[in-house]
Amino acid sequence: MNAPQQHPDPLLAYTAELHAALPGPARAASRMVEEIHHGLLDTTDAYVREGVPRTDAAHRAVRDFGPVAELAPECRRELALAQTRHTARAAALCAPLLLACWALAHTALGAAAAPLAVLAAASALLAVAALAATGGPPARRFDVPEALPRLVAWTGTGASAGMAAATLALACTAATTAQWPLLLLAGSLSLASHAVLGTSVRVSRRCLAPADVRTGQRNGPGARGRAPGDFRTP
Repeated sequence: MNAPQQHPDPLLAYTAELHAALPGPARAASRMVEEIHHGLLDTTDAYVREGVPRTDAAHRAVRDFGPVAELAPECRRELALAQTRHTARAAALCAPLLLACWALAHTALGAAAAPLAVLAAASALLAVAALAATGGPPARRFDVPEALPRLVAWTGTGASAGMAAATLALACTAATTAQWPLLLLAGSLSLASHAVLGTSVRVSRRCLAPADVRTGQRNGPGARGRAPGDFRTP
């Protein structure tokens, strides 16, 4: 990962270092860093109103928010949860596509198309379980399991790989049967499902990748910045 650009403004230097420590969806990371920057500005303004020179106030605000090495893991967890919900929605979109794919393949191949039904069921279960755990009633009553983003990312990776294998199998089978138009259409749906889910799970895996975070500033007494958990991604 590229080193963050150095800024004379301590607030921009802090947020640049934080942004460099956040892998995963760039848009969500940028939105989160922007919210944190606004929080730093609010804290700086509060110090200025107390009579602290603005440069000193900015440095105090950075100390209040704590080292990037401590803040980044909380931000990374929020990003991973947001991407988990995105992957769940992608899996939900794939389920009807795979059901249509199974229906077409079943017409041409009969019981041999059963794996496609299994993939459709797996996508639906992945979507329901992940959405319920991160945004449904269980999420409001219990903490989201730490392992959930990793579980969803790798389960989705397996399902996506299965879709790619199904696409290849359907394409090869189409060359040997008179029902090739149905199988080519089924293969197109399977390929579309693979593209939708595969793109999302790749980003999910990036969210889980380790990042090197340099030790930042030390906390000062009486920290008044917002806690890392106060920043949420949709």
